[in-house]
Amino acid sequence: MTLRKIAYTATLLSLTLLLLSLASTGGNPKAAPAPSRPSNSDRQCVPVGGMLMTNFGAFGADLNTTLGTATGDLRGAVSGTLLGVPQPGSGNTVIFRVQHHWVTETGDALFFDPATATTVPIASGLFAILTYPVHLTGGTGKFAGATGDLTSTGEVNLPNFPNVTGGTTVFRYSGQVCSAGQ
Repeated sequence: MTLRKIAYTATLLSLTLLLLSLASTGGNPKAAPAPSRPSNSDRQCVPVGGMLMTNFGAFGADLNTTLGTATGDLRGAVSGTLLGVPQPGSGNTVIFRVQHHWVTETGDALFFDPATATTVPIASGLFAILTYPVHLTGGTGKFAGATGDLTSTGEVNLPNFPNVTGGTTVFRYSGQVCSAGQ
């Protein structure tokens, strides 16, 4: 199966899941009552870890969005959209602001706050991740009401930097996910 077919299939699956979730609320996301916030004693936290690997430009004209796979505890499909042009940070660092999208292999969606990756160039177009905290704010299915924090190490390869055409990423993620409790 080619990468284009995989991207097409992942996109169709994501859209199908979105339509099913909207259909269950009659198209009105406010139709479902808000879940009560469990106390901290009801929450169960578990460590998670795995690997992410993505390619830029997986959605045709949208070069600023990646698409790829996640392995490990949260295995499934992942993507990230750059929220603007990478910016210079302090010293020789480069800052990437990213909005993540994640669907597990069981079809549960994970929701995240926008994240900031602080990188340092180590070669022409190659950036090593110094810090990359990501905050989970909820999800669907078994991740409804879940919270958590992940961090990643890895690299961003942008051979045509500052253009992201032909870019790839690979990360090792680790952290914890706390369920909403019973």
